[in-house]
Amino acid sequence: MSPTPTVWMLPLNTRDGVFTASYSATGLCGLSFPGQIVAVSGDVGMDPPRKIKTWHRLTESAVNHVLEGVGVGAFPPFDLDCGTPFQQKVWAALQTIELGSTKSYGEIARVIGQPAAMRAVGGACGANPVPLLIPCHRVLAVGRKIGGFSGGIDWKKTLLKREGITFA
Repeated sequence: MSPTPTVWMLPLNTRDGVFTASYSATGLCGLSFPGQIVAVSGDVGMDPPRKIKTWHRLTESAVNHVLEGVGVGAFPPFDLDCGTPFQQKVWAALQTIELGSTKSYGEIARVIGQPAAMRAVGGACGANPVPLLIPCHRVLAVGRKIGGFSGGIDWKKTLLKREGITFA
């Protein structure tokens, strides 16, 4: 009897290329942009169970909606156990940024009750395992400047433009 895989990795086809979604037994734990190398620790499952396939359909729909710049109806469950308590606070705050809106790194720091932690917020955004669905692309630097993005600056600009967001 083989051990239960720790993660299932499934391709996610979009008009913008093939993303890779990674799932643990408790939810979506990673989302990689086309062309990114996906690093996984643990065993990778070959034939996902039904719940993973259901979550993948939700992920596919949500990612395609975000790429179209429209609202997302439903999300799969997230498994964000890879993050520190601080990162998890930041990721929770990011999930409150509505489509077509932005916040600054400083605003997110204030939301989580640590107003001096702007740089650490940037680091947590960069460590976000599920970019797009946890919308770190909606976080801008002072003066509405782009800042960084784990998927690359071109992706961030594209996503912001599709949502009708202006930036410097």
